[in-house]
Amino acid sequence: MPDGTAIAPEALRTFVADALQARGVPFGDAQNVAALMVEADIYGYGTHGVFRLRQYLARLGGGGCNPTPNITVAQETPATAVIDGDDGLGHLAMSAARDLAMEKARAVGIGWVGVRRGNHAGPLALYVRPQAEAGMLGMAAAVGSANHVPPYGGTDLLIGTNPIAFSAPAKGADPFVFDMATTVAAMGKIKTMLQQGQPMPEGWMVGRDGKPLTDPALKSEGFLLPIGGPKGFGLSVAIGLLAGVLNGAAFGSDVVDFTKDTTSSTNTGQFVVALNPAAFGMGDDFADVAARIFAEMRASSPLPGHDPVRLPGDGKTAAAETRRENGLNLNLALRRDLNLLAADCGLPLPFADTETG
Repeated sequence: MPDGTAIAPEALRTFVADALQARGVPFGDAQNVAALMVEADIYGYGTHGVFRLRQYLARLGGGGCNPTPNITVAQETPATAVIDGDDGLGHLAMSAARDLAMEKARAVGIGWVGVRRGNHAGPLALYVRPQAEAGMLGMAAAVGSANHVPPYGGTDLLIGTNPIAFSAPAKGADPFVFDMATTVAAMGKIKTMLQQGQPMPEGWMVGRDGKPLTDPALKSEGFLLPIGGPKGFGLSVAIGLLAGVLNGAAFGSDVVDFTKDTTSSTNTGQFVVALNPAAFGMGDDFADVAARIFAEMRASSPLPGHDPVRLPGDGKTAAAETRRENGLNLNLALRRDLNLLAADCGLPLPFADTETG
């Protein structure tokens, strides 16, 4: 079990919403964003859940994030759309994009909805799992909220972690949900290691001398490595074109580091897709066929010393239910940071038995 005292999800949602309201976010928007942030932790995406609250509050306080956005559909066809997030909290624009993509998929078989003028929105899994739960396939991608990667073979930081996620329905407890960065490790993992005073493994970052970098405190002096070398670089560029350039959003040198710069608009670009199997003649049969294929994969004899085969998303439903019932265990460093944020916002400490320093 992680180091920490369990906190009920509802109590954590209330605290996060209150903190956002203290920075000018309206009640309804604060409730919606807080629910998605805690949902990230419930599903095990701790690097992209309430851990990010400090960054969001800093951007709200600095003026780089609009606390009261007017989120609109800037462009639309029967199957596509672009949402303008008005520099608001990214969860708001991305949840609107997800819902609109699903609505279009039900009507015409596919919905592809891009986002411009968005912000960091947590894990992409939040915006593809609902499609699978509704019997559809989902895809989402984003231009990273800071550039940590050079073009393959170069040294200028022009690319982010540029994550991508996929989902699909499968008969059984767990849908297929695959959420990954296009770098060996997401920067969020390195930030949590820094917060907890842990070194990072070799192979995640290199310094400008090309040698392995394992001290997370020196992360700004090195590069994140793309998955698969030039293949990961190529995939990241493709995502930048689809999530950034296609939506009129930032990519390359236009990307603003949302942690270092709390005053500028990031114009973060993202997209969400929903596909309805019925439009391809499959309907509910898709989930049955996927379940059969997945069962074959899980039944594959493991290599010596390896665990049994698992599919992306396996066990997530049960683990989420356990966290909903028993509470969330947050590490000591995060609990202290949330207490500091509470004090800064004039709120009661969410972890009264935890020191703030």
